[in-house]
Amino acid sequence: MRHFGHIAQLIKSSRLSHPKKFSQTELSTELGYKNGQFISNIERGLCSVPVKSLSLLTRTLDIDPITLKDALLKDMEKTLDNYLSSEEVSVINNSINSSNFAG
Repeated sequence: MRHFGHIAQLIKSSRLSHPKKFSQTELSTELGYKNGQFISNIERGLCSVPVKSLSLLTRTLDIDPITLKDALLKDMEKTLDNYLSSEEVSVINNSINSSNFAG
């Protein structure tokens, strides 16, 4: 399962603490998207920010690029951990099931 929690938290906190106090719709428009659902989905952790929007996002919300990069990397690490641990469980279960039929 993919994880977007760190970027979600960063975007929401940056949007709400920004001097302009962007609404989700306003921020979406600033980034070139049609409605606030785009930012809502990001802030709820349903998706991440498209790579093409990262630079504009850092400028619009005054986010340090290193901070944004760290959030994205933490999410990627969590995603990889999720996939690798589920893969390991799957491999172990397959191995167990195979050895049960070999006997």
